[in-house]
Amino acid sequence: MLDCKGIIECAVIGIPDEHQGETVKIYIVPADNNVTKSDIKEFAIDNLTGYKCPRHIEFVTELPKSNVGKILRQKLREKHMSDNPQTL
Repeated sequence: MLDCKGIIECAVIGIPDEHQGETVKIYIVPADNNVTKSDIKEFAIDNLTGYKCPRHIEFVTELPKSNVGKILRQKLREKHMSDNPQTL
């Protein structure tokens, strides 16, 4: 398992992309304000295959979870669509 310093937890979803059909978006709960989008991109490029690297990065204070602690990716998709209605 890879460990990127400065991240408490994260979740990845696929979002619509007009050129590729779908692209990667990552939601990150940072441990502090020192982690940047460029840190995340650099880590991804160094450790992941190109198509797995997130094209969109969003910092959040918490991730939506079920009663048993499972991250609710559908809620993240809904959040993305409500924040970006032009992608509907």
